[in-house]
Amino acid sequence: MEKDVVLNLHLSEDEKNTLAFATLDLRGDHFEGLGSASRNPIDPPMPVVGEELAIARALAVLQQKVTEAATVKIEQFLK
Repeated sequence: MEKDVVLNLHLSEDEKNTLAFATLDLRGDHFEGLGSASRNPIDPPMPVVGEELAIARALAVLQQKVTEAATVKIEQFLK
């Protein structure tokens, strides 16, 4: 069996800060992760770096939440 799972990423940024909001819906479960990155004022503007860091951080939060949900389901199954 194959299936596609959709992961949504939304970016919001200004001159100094980037926020990434990740959402994932999987078999009735909804997961969200938020990541942020801030540019040091002495660094040159490189929006792609802030985007990459914010996205990576949002995905790390999402990964933790999905792993926790799977762990809970495993523990419930073993009871």
